[in-house]
Amino acid sequence: MHLTTNALVLREVNYKESDKILTLLTEQEGKLTVSARGCRKKNSPISAACQLLAWGEFTLYEFREMWSVKETASERLFDGVRAYLDKLALASYLAEVTEALAEEGQPDPALLAVALNCLHALDKLNYPLAQVKAAFEWRSMALAGYEPQIGRCGVCGREQPREPHIHLGEGTLHCASCRAGLGEGVSMPLTTAALAALRHIVWGARKRLLAFRLDGEGLQKLSDASEAYLMTRLERGFRTLDFYKRITYKPTAVN
Repeated sequence: MHLTTNALVLREVNYKESDKILTLLTEQEGKLTVSARGCRKKNSPISAACQLLAWGEFTLYEFREMWSVKETASERLFDGVRAYLDKLALASYLAEVTEALAEEGQPDPALLAVALNCLHALDKLNYPLAQVKAAFEWRSMALAGYEPQIGRCGVCGREQPREPHIHLGEGTLHCASCRAGLGEGVSMPLTTAALAALRHIVWGARKRLLAFRLDGEGLQKLSDASEAYLMTRLERGFRTLDFYKRITYKPTAVN
């Protein structure tokens, strides 16, 4: 059986002397684990497309109950991401989260589109890295069935909560003064502007995912909450996130 499909490489693992095992998010079949035999050999015709974050057309065939790469045609390598360590680290984190959320053999065009949009933003556009990261985290979690309930305070019903917070375990928006009306767990603060941005990310058109602006405090709160929400709901950490945070950490100046 053969399959030709566009795909994004989410993970690469070196195997034997010249092979790789790849995790792809494909347009037609969703997440697939495939063998790229000989792709690490010098002058291999499939080497360019068989690297992390590459987007291209893959022709696959079944061999011993596993998909193997026959031919490739790389379309985007996102060179503007690979040129900067912080962008590459963030893009690797987006890929790891996408791999965690995608299901084997289940097409997920919306998740694939969000991943590609954010990679394009890192590659060609001048958005703050924290904005791309937060937008990806909130939108991908919503697509995966973890959409936060942000229409109104989950306790008193106000559409514009006073001192808005988001409860990480329940995904519920609430006023700071309404916290006692929810269950145990951690709540993270948002500014009014950050809440507006969150609603835009979750409810807005995909092509306008990043079409919002926030000041430093608002963006920081949106980003802190998105990261905490993702890790709380998925009940796991990400090694790529740890690396990204290490290289972008800026200690607070002491007067």
